[in-house]
This record gives sequence, C-alpha cells and structure tokens, in this order.
Amino acid sequence: MSGPDFRKLLLQAVDEGLASLGDSSKQAIYFHLDKNFNLKKEQIPNKLDDFAIAIESIFGMGANFLEILIMKQLYEKVGGNMQVDESAKLAFTEYVAAARRTFHEKEKINVTEDFVECETADIEV
Repeated sequence: MSGPDFRKLLLQAVDEGLASLGDSSKQAIYFHLDKNFNLKKEQIPNKLDDFAIAIESIFGMGANFLEILIMKQLYEKVGGNMQVDESAKLAFTEYVAAARRTFHEKEKINVTEDFVECETADIEV
C-alpha cells in the first residue's frame, strides 16, 4: 500500500484538532510544547504519552475536548468507527493505539486485495 503511514495521519489529526482552536492558537500550542515540554511537532507520534501529559497540563479538564477532536479526526483518516464514552475517563493513548490497529488491519486487507488482483490479472482465461 503506497499511502500515508500512520504517523503522518496522526500528525495531520493533531494539526487539525489544534486548528479547531484557531491558527494562532495552534501555533502558540506548538511553541509551548517545544519550549516548555521539549516536544517538537514531528516527535508527537513517538512521544504520545508526553503529548497527552503536556496537553492535559496546558488545558486541564478542557484537554478531554481537544483529545476527542483529535481522535475523531484520526479515526476519520484511518476509516474506523470511533465510539467515545465522554462520561468515562478518556484514555487518549488507548484510543490512538486502537486507531493504529485499525489502520494496520485495513492496510493488510488492502495489500492482500492488491496481491489477489495482481495474481488474477496474470491468469489468462
């Protein structure tokens, strides 16, 4: 499959979620993440726990709303169905891990379908 990898989709989802607060706010948050949490934008997929802690530190209880926005964007990108129990304690990293599994499962299905399609195209009838 030659499409975007999961890391790229996650960064896009984070960017779109933060953009919902406005472009200048998004840039301010990235600046704050870098300067106060030593977390650059491109490091977010590899330091997801640190990102979640930083967002919760910045926004307090409001972090859940932002995390839900990011997760909805991510699930839309990977083609999964997201069911969020907003009354429960939000486990951002667990939702992202589930989206990663969905992405990789769909990727395997697409590779298998491409292989079968290629194999059947080589068969002369």
